[in-house]
Amino acid sequence: MTLKEYKEQDIADYLKKYGIKPSYQRIKIFEYLRKTKSHPNVDVIFKEIVKVIPTLSKTTVYNTLSSFIEKGIVAVITIEENETRYDADTSMHGHFKCKSCGKIYDFDINFSRDDIDDLGGFEVDEKHLYFKGNCKNCLKNK
Repeated sequence: MTLKEYKEQDIADYLKKYGIKPSYQRIKIFEYLRKTKSHPNVDVIFKEIVKVIPTLSKTTVYNTLSSFIEKGIVAVITIEENETRYDADTSMHGHFKCKSCGKIYDFDINFSRDDIDDLGGFEVDEKHLYFKGNCKNCLKNK
């Protein structure tokens, strides 16, 4: 079973495993991030979760995301300088942003190459790969 298929209790146990107290808000935010592949920003996350939790504040969303990032269960996606998005898929993969529709797509890539030119003697903590262009759907509709 993947984390996408987990129930609330399973998500609560997963959060506990990473030292995060599994409040209802945190469970719902994490559940939403696992279910969506749109790489949402804070505003989108807030607008979706507030439908379920009307008392939710945007500050709670920010604080929760910060906690998830600190514990390594959510990644920050910054393809554009003025746009921060979030991804609960922390496996090594690349991102493609369509310039026409704005959607961000995941794609698999092999990040195992350790002998990248000019990085001998460096310690790499993070690897990110972003592409921009036009997606298949937008190209087909042109």
